[in-house]
Amino acid sequence: MTELLDAIRGGLVVSCQAYPGEPMRNPDTMCRVAQAASLGGAAGIRAQGLDDIAAIRAVVDLPLIGLWKDGDDDVFITPTLEHALAVAKAGAHIVAIDGTARSRPDGLSLAEVIRGIHEFTGALVMADCATLEEGIAAAASGADLVGTTLAGYTAYTTKGSGPDLDLVAKLAAAVDVPVVAEGRIHTPQQAAAAINAGAWTVVVGTAITHPTTITGWFATAIATANIQ
Repeated sequence: MTELLDAIRGGLVVSCQAYPGEPMRNPDTMCRVAQAASLGGAAGIRAQGLDDIAAIRAVVDLPLIGLWKDGDDDVFITPTLEHALAVAKAGAHIVAIDGTARSRPDGLSLAEVIRGIHEFTGALVMADCATLEEGIAAAASGADLVGTTLAGYTAYTTKGSGPDLDLVAKLAAAVDVPVVAEGRIHTPQQAAAAINAGAWTVVVGTAITHPTTITGWFATAIATANIQ
């Protein structure tokens, strides 16, 4: 699995996801988006949902980070070991799971879930965390990668306008596993800054693969401009 991590080191992982109810919420569409990202130079893909993961794995020859968003509880990113095993079976090389300190629906500890994924599937595990303490705990629990994915998206963290580069830097200095910068990375400059802060790889989703949001950025800017 060392080759897998080396393949994404210093590179861009493109998150190919669509929200429920959107026109692009379709495995074939997300598969095509992943193919386009590959042609553009992506080093890896992050995808949500078993059908999307399977479709992308079949046609895109890049490291694939898979997850399954399910439920209305605080923990909804691959919330149980059962979800995680299904994600690996669908074709994910790396299984992304909630790596916070919050209670999981199946009652298992983070360490138990990570151990189960390793033992039953051989896949690597990326822990999506919100704080420095959670990242350190996730690495100690056996996570192969630690991400800043949930920084600003929990009740106990503050959401900024851009990526939490301070958290990236602190995690990189504190853990011995690759740190994945993810969350609110909207420009190439921010992506480069994340690498400079110590990230092993950078995940970008919305700014590349979500036309609804991108269109909104432009429409809002134009609407609020001083038209002469």
